[in-house]
Amino acid sequence: MRIIAGEFRGRVILPPSSDQTRPITDRVKQSLFDILTPELTDAIVYDLFAGTGSLGLESLSRGARHATFFESDRSAQLLLKKNIATLHLQPRSTVISTDLFAWFAGANSAAHLANIVFLDPPYRFLAERAGDIQTLGKQIAGHLSPHGLVVFRHDIRDGLEFPSLAQFDLRDYGSMRIEFLRARV
Repeated sequence: MRIIAGEFRGRVILPPSSDQTRPITDRVKQSLFDILTPELTDAIVYDLFAGTGSLGLESLSRGARHATFFESDRSAQLLLKKNIATLHLQPRSTVISTDLFAWFAGANSAAHLANIVFLDPPYRFLAERAGDIQTLGKQIAGHLSPHGLVVFRHDIRDGLEFPSLAQFDLRDYGSMRIEFLRARV
């Protein structure tokens, strides 16, 4: 795994140590970030189910101001923290290791507005906890800046309707789908 563009282009980052996380391929990451480029300058990014931080770190490399990584798996957290330290991004990064559902339920949304939220749950997690993810979608909508967006990556066979989020684009990459969502007005 590596950073593919920006300040840290070509820098290798530690990959997941197990199949609990599924990294995004360089080809798909390049396509995704080509779409996101206009949104990244000085952005506040949330990387939910961050794994080892590939999406949030790529965002920081391409000009995001700060990334908050949400990861509860201890082995993934250790690799994520090593990746952040290797790139000397501690001042621009926060790692939340508590349950992200509890964090979003209790956090003051006005104090925590994000420009980009990567919602990338493990595929089996999505199937097992679809209701929790839908509730999380509602909470995320309250944490978006006025023009903020959610990037929702999932298996093409799965998907969710988010009453508080409206899809404005979607892209399929083999068996993977990426939906682009904004808060409903």
